[in-house]
Amino acid sequence: MNKNKNLIRDRRSFLKNSGIALIGSTLAYHSSVSAPLGNTKKPTLKVGLIGCGGRGTGAALQALQADPDVVLTAMGDVFQDRLNESYQELIKEVKDKVKVDNQNKFVGFDAYLKVIQSGVDVVLLTTPPAFRPDHLIAAIDAGKHVFCEKPVAVDAPGVRKVLAAAKKAQEKKLSLISGFCFRYDLANRAFFEKILKGDIGDIKTVSTFRNGGELWYKPRQENWSNMTNQMRNWYYYNWLSGDFLVEMAVHSLDLMSWAMGDKIPLKATGTGGRQVRVDDKYGNIYDHFALEFEYANGAKGFHFARQQEKTSHRNSVDILGTDGSGLINVGSKLEITGKHPWQYTGPKNDMYQTEHDELFASIRNGKPMNDGEWMANSTMIGILGRMVAYTGQTITWEEALNSNETLGPRTEDYTWDLNWKGPPIAKPGISQFS
Repeated sequence: MNKNKNLIRDRRSFLKNSGIALIGSTLAYHSSVSAPLGNTKKPTLKVGLIGCGGRGTGAALQALQADPDVVLTAMGDVFQDRLNESYQELIKEVKDKVKVDNQNKFVGFDAYLKVIQSGVDVVLLTTPPAFRPDHLIAAIDAGKHVFCEKPVAVDAPGVRKVLAAAKKAQEKKLSLISGFCFRYDLANRAFFEKILKGDIGDIKTVSTFRNGGELWYKPRQENWSNMTNQMRNWYYYNWLSGDFLVEMAVHSLDLMSWAMGDKIPLKATGTGGRQVRVDDKYGNIYDHFALEFEYANGAKGFHFARQQEKTSHRNSVDILGTDGSGLINVGSKLEITGKHPWQYTGPKNDMYQTEHDELFASIRNGKPMNDGEWMANSTMIGILGRMVAYTGQTITWEEALNSNETLGPRTEDYTWDLNWKGPPIAKPGISQFS
């Protein structure tokens, strides 16, 4: 069994054992407009996969299981071996739905354009986050429905691109579904519905933790260029991942934002650094963050994240209100205490699968879904947090969103010979906000 299959099954095992279910809330996700495929007969929907790593392979599998008349017809990645592994894994799992001819297997930095132009109806965007804004723009411009993994960008200019693309998707009546999967769990939807209708009163604080150990690393091979090494180990280069706060811990920030009714924070302050993750192989990202976000109504959001071996793990959300509190310990507990005590006793679901079930249902029903604005804002909260930690400064939302700092090269400059080093390791009090 290869690593992609392990990833797919690990996700299933997590959901089975966690007893939680997360799917988009009953908040205004659905529009009343008609979509092109929302009437009478059911044409076969063609799917294109852009980014063939473990997450991409899992997303493709879920898309192919979301509707009886869906087939995968195109795949694209910068690495041939990753595309091959993904293709073989999908053949093993859902052979009858994989209809990817050799001419529709695309490799290279322009593979995303070739997938989009291959005649697909839906594209799955699952590359490293740095590529997401340009890939999303291309997909929406071409009139494709989109599943867009989180985070949606690594810097503010990228977020602004995503916001513009989301607006265009709405105008074109295209569905745009986010990979912020915790919004697609049934238990979380029920929990946040109660939080947002006031069952714990006015929210005063939301505290989130995402503490864990180290992740994967791929040893550099002799024939790898600097660009190849960074692409193979994209997680450790902030121009590709956004740092682990934006790439992974952003799930916690999204849950904080959900609890706050998706209102944007006024400003943030905080700290972070590299205490253990100091080897050159870890690129230029941090291994810990501690952040405070302030909202217009005086509420505060706190986030703590750590990735260090042999440390205690925690993945939780604590919400304190004037009439009670809400708690999510991811994988074990979800409850409300106070004036209106509550525990979830409803059905469980696979949140990853539900993302795609709702995407394809929205296409079939002619009721496009658009997660664009809130997924961009949740990503921007992570970017704001990184900015204040990197610089040691207090930064407002408006300052951050209007920043022109870009972490990576221009899309048209990508080549395997590009000797892009990315920003130096940030030092609070020395690194400047721009």
